[in-house]
Amino acid sequence: MGHRRLHRSLVVAIVALAGWPLGALAAPIDRQTFNADMRKLWEDHITWTRLYIVDAIGGLPEKAATTQRLLQNQVDLGNAIKPFYGDAAGAKLTSLLRDHILIAAELIDAAKAGDSAKQASATRRWSANADDIAGFLSGANPQHWPADATKKMMHDHLEATKQEVVAHLQKDWAADIAAYDRVHVQILSMADMLSSGIEAQFPNQFKACGRSRRLGEPLQRRP
Repeated sequence: MGHRRLHRSLVVAIVALAGWPLGALAAPIDRQTFNADMRKLWEDHITWTRLYIVDAIGGLPEKAATTQRLLQNQVDLGNAIKPFYGDAAGAKLTSLLRDHILIAAELIDAAKAGDSAKQASATRRWSANADDIAGFLSGANPQHWPADATKKMMHDHLEATKQEVVAHLQKDWAADIAAYDRVHVQILSMADMLSSGIEAQFPNQFKACGRSRRLGEPLQRRP
């Protein structure tokens, strides 16, 4: 997948998530490409989160590099909209996503150290951040991302990730792998919900050929 194509697709996704008009973007977008790019974005999210869990709990030397790669994804998403909507809009999006990652890191470190007070504090803030992200999304597209469904989607993501952390801490490798499989399935559903909602909200930005997937319908990969 070319860097320029991926960049454009993510720009469209984040602009739509923010609820801003897309009139400045000229060429219509291929739905299948857009859907695949949205899935790639969220698969990267869980992949680098997974590697952070392994590095942080195991005390591995690549933890710092993994952290930077995970955080860079959030910066890239913010930067993608700056050329169109300015630095403030990009910084706002980056801030929400960075908080999601950084609080998760605090939660993992507190759980590893057995610090229940810090763990409880991080859990509360992580949950509140998920509500903020859900509110941001549902506010941008209330018809296709209703508030209750979007909040549930975000909290399902948190719960699946917490199960992954707990299993890894307990060295229950079968449960650890099963938890990551659940994380993966859930995040693909989340990505599909976002792409389907964007396509429904901005139908004129997508090529007329083919149909949009319904909410939760799996993406048909090209050979």
